[in-house]
Amino acid sequence: MKILTIESSCDETAAAVVDGERNVLGAALASQIKVHQRYGGVVPEIASRAHMEAILPVIADALRQADATLEELSAIAVVNEPGLAGSLLVGLAAAKALCVAANKPLIAINHLQAHVYACRVAYDDDIFPCVGLIASGGHSSLYRCSGPLDFELLGSTIDDAAGEAFDKVAAMLGLPYPGGPSIQRAAENGDPKAYAFPRPLLNDKDRLQFSFSGLKTAARYKLVGTGKKDFHEAEISERERADIAASFQEAVVDCLVGKAVQALKTCGMKTLCVGGGVAANARFREKALEAATKRRFRLYIAPPALCTDNAVMGAIAIERYKAGLFADLDLDVAAGLQRDKQ
Repeated sequence: MKILTIESSCDETAAAVVDGERNVLGAALASQIKVHQRYGGVVPEIASRAHMEAILPVIADALRQADATLEELSAIAVVNEPGLAGSLLVGLAAAKALCVAANKPLIAINHLQAHVYACRVAYDDDIFPCVGLIASGGHSSLYRCSGPLDFELLGSTIDDAAGEAFDKVAAMLGLPYPGGPSIQRAAENGDPKAYAFPRPLLNDKDRLQFSFSGLKTAARYKLVGTGKKDFHEAEISERERADIAASFQEAVVDCLVGKAVQALKTCGMKTLCVGGGVAANARFREKALEAATKRRFRLYIAPPALCTDNAVMGAIAIERYKAGLFADLDLDVAAGLQRDKQ
């Protein structure tokens, strides 16, 4: 079995070729970070255009690395939900065209489920059943994962995603995009206890949801006080910047780890699998490991290279191929976070 997987849900154009044993035969990626840095975040229309330029060269590169032709493929898989509509459409159109040209079946991939499956690929271990935590720029979600084809949404953010909050607070602090790595670097010289930022919903035992908008606002108030003052007017020392970064990062991490532990208790499970760009944060990985050691649950966090958007995690298509779950060529994109579905 050889499956070509395509990822274009946001601002990374990626393709990979995997076999039936989850071996990565080839993988290519074109990043748009430099394109969006000047805007301080992803601009959907610009992202779509960049995908159109990169999609075919990236696919060709992945096939070249795998020493594979379209005719040798068993199927072509593509992320069709969730993500930016325009970005998803570019990947889906390319996948459909290749399926028609090579007479291959089409497999639909859920981007968030694939983030969890990245742990299966990275550790070559049976991770299911588990609780899946996805923490990224667009999503902060918890899933009950009874199997690779059985995901049940437990809860998600009610406002900002964790990565989005990192980006916005980084901008307030005058740090470059993307915000997660910038805040992590600044926090290395700061005191995580310098400011008592709130941990929204952390102690709410009835809801497996996240909220980062209030935490983001608390950081803004620490910079410029209440009211509508522009945070660009804030004058802070490097020490203050580091302390705010460290205290903010600590609050986000506490919320993510705390709710994940709560989800494990709710589901009666002993395995936590984590993916998404925020999962690459060193402080998050440290505190998640501390929680796993203390509470004695198995912890799998995707390696940093598989935390950010990539096509290798599209190996979840193997499971759908084996189950005979193929998509019709009238498959559409579903940009928003979707209800539970197989």
